[in-house]
Amino acid sequence: MSGKVFHAPFLDAHPGFNLKAIVERSKKTAVNDYPNIISYNSVDELLADAEIELVVINTPNNLHYEHAKAALNNHKHILVEKPFTATTAQAKELFELADSVGKQIFFYQNRRWDSDFTSVRNVIESGKLGKLVEVHMRYDRYRNVIGPKAFKENPVEASGLLYDLGPHLLDQVIGLFGKPLSYNKILGKNRAGTLVDDYFSIQLSYSDSLNVFVTSSMLVVNPQAGFVLHGMNGSFIKHRTDIQEEQLLAGMKLSDPAYGIESESKDGVLTTIDADGNKTEETIPSEVGSYLPLFEAVYQGIVNNKPYPVSREDVLTQMEIIESPVTA
Repeated sequence: MSGKVFHAPFLDAHPGFNLKAIVERSKKTAVNDYPNIISYNSVDELLADAEIELVVINTPNNLHYEHAKAALNNHKHILVEKPFTATTAQAKELFELADSVGKQIFFYQNRRWDSDFTSVRNVIESGKLGKLVEVHMRYDRYRNVIGPKAFKENPVEASGLLYDLGPHLLDQVIGLFGKPLSYNKILGKNRAGTLVDDYFSIQLSYSDSLNVFVTSSMLVVNPQAGFVLHGMNGSFIKHRTDIQEEQLLAGMKLSDPAYGIESESKDGVLTTIDADGNKTEETIPSEVGSYLPLFEAVYQGIVNNKPYPVSREDVLTQMEIIESPVTA
């Protein structure tokens, strides 16, 4: 799903890339959408293709490190799905290897380019909330049974909800506020028979008494607002909307005029209060969402050596928090 939805359409649409090949071990379906694509049977076959310069790694979480290392050793730039690796030690080893072979690593943190997150960033940067006091970010689902993906549900490296959705939430926080001063983490196992965490909540402390809370659960029937921000001058509430993912899964093309446009029912609500205690409420329409700028940033990083928006330091901070002990 990741390759079909999150990567191939954008690599195909961007004029700087030539989508040449894919690994398909069983069903050979990519040719239906991309008639000229080469379908290799194994990762090794694809990495042996000397013409390929960039490899997208969207294999199961526990294989990211292995495949990233193999691609770098074959002198490829890499774009790696979240989580980048299972440990900070693995990440640092890959950074050293990339530097030694003169290749670049890019991190696929697409939620920085979601329309809902863009709305949040714009409201913060507008200054209308004043000094931020408290920020909540949630990413919830309802799946009360054990899923079929073994790499997510069995206790192997980088399994469980924290490794699945934690990188999204933490990267959004780090993208807005940087590295926290301190943090506390709670994990939970709630589904019958689960072998991995299916709930997490992390509190992150920043300077000037700002507290940020990120929470995710597999057992939320009625999803709460994805973003709740409170500042000295008001509050902003916004529901999480994966509109691009929904549209791409439904087969919508990037050229469709409706692509990336949220429903007006999902507009954020900004409530501010003035010095006299008068409240003003306004809806904040979302900008059009698109993951294409992420691929443009990858292109500019390779061709013109421009800095990528998600830095190594951002990813190491994220991994340190994910790896940290659970708070007693």
